Amino acid sequence: MKLILTAAVDNLGLAGDVVEVKDGYGRNYLVPRGFAIRWTRGGEKQIDGIKRSRDAREIRGLDHANEVRGQIEGLEVSLTERAGENGQLFGSVTAAEVAAAIKKSGGPSVDRRSVRIEKPIKAVGTHTVGVKLHDAVTAHVKLTVNAA
Repeated sequence: MKLILTAAVDNLGLAGDVVEVKDGYGRNYLVPRGFAIRWTRGGEKQIDGIKRSRDAREIRGLDHANEVRGQIEGLEVSLTERAGENGQLFGSVTAAEVAAAIKKSGGPSVDRRSVRIEKPIKAVGTHTVGVKLHDAVTAHVKLTVNAA
């Protein structure tokens, strides 16, 4: 099955790439989740738009990734979450919340899928979160979680 990726998929490709996958993988996973659309001659025109938007968002090489890492690691990122009296959160901090907090604290816009949380953050305090910017570059952010 021939598909056009609309989002980056690990071990497959980036947004705008035309890939050939097994029918079940495309029909049951990629297309229903919005990671891909079926390839058609009319869909070929969408590839340029997808690639242009990808180029505007993505990190443009190793040097740019190191520059963005310097910006992110220099930030003081904090979140306010609901917590109990003993400092335990009601739920956990998500990657989307971390990405929004980085943007709110003056950092660059990062995709929630690039945020790497090693262990679930379920307590108030200071935690370290990774942001994968490039295959060889990961920024480490100090995240302070406060009780609401």
